[in-house]
Amino acid sequence: MKDEIIHGDALNILKTMPAESGDCIITSPPYYKQRDYNVKHQIGQEKTVDEYVNKLCDIFDEGKRILKSSGSCWVNLGDKYNEKTRSLYLAPERFAIEMIKRGWIIKNQIIWQKRNCMPNSDGRKFTIDYEKVFFFVKTNKYYFKQQLEPASDTSDTDYRQALRKKQSDQYNLKKPYKNNFPKSFRDDGNRNKRCVWDIPTKPYKEAHFATFPEELVETPIDAGCPQDGIVLDPFMGSGTTGLVAKKYQKHYIGIELKKEYIKIAEDKIGLFLF
Repeated sequence: MKDEIIHGDALNILKTMPAESGDCIITSPPYYKQRDYNVKHQIGQEKTVDEYVNKLCDIFDEGKRILKSSGSCWVNLGDKYNEKTRSLYLAPERFAIEMIKRGWIIKNQIIWQKRNCMPNSDGRKFTIDYEKVFFFVKTNKYYFKQQLEPASDTSDTDYRQALRKKQSDQYNLKKPYKNNFPKSFRDDGNRNKRCVWDIPTKPYKEAHFATFPEELVETPIDAGCPQDGIVLDPFMGSGTTGLVAKKYQKHYIGIELKKEYIKIAEDKIGLFLF
């Protein structure tokens, strides 16, 4: 079972899948109180944020069972203000803490900075221009392909210059220290990718709901899924995860509750394949 989108409730569908069969989970679940999809068994319209978090984590419990021991799980989740208290729910942070309680290991909190975010008319607080992507694993023996980016930060440049000049007193560059970080500072002008990803949002004209951009999915798929591996998205939406998986020559399994969205996703992926 691969390269298909299954219609149905994520929890029920996941329960039918074999254990240790997936390489990577990449998804963006419905946010709490953000949108009513008018479909039975939907996530996001629970009475309390705690109920929302528990339902979501029940789904990821099954996802954890399905993942290989080398697998990883990447979850994009945004927040919303409580209309009564005018306070953020902190739903993403509550979700992450509950995932840890249930045995997941969190390796990073990625900040997805959206430079073209929606403006905020309330002059009494700052405009929120980011969302989080949580990077979880089942065990510390997980698959990961190192991701690099140009080393433009002056601290990286200073460090490499110090290595050449052997300024050991100023930078504490004793041999054991240097050997402890063999991949941190490179001679090719790159560095290990950092946790703030500046990626603009991109509307998809066929979808009347939120979609996350392909660029946001590319790094997790390249980093977390081996060649010819299987990427699982329990909330497939417009099919971005499946599309990027095929671009990177990997397989996908999607689950989607709203039947109309499956046609959008299949058309989107089909345009790339053909």
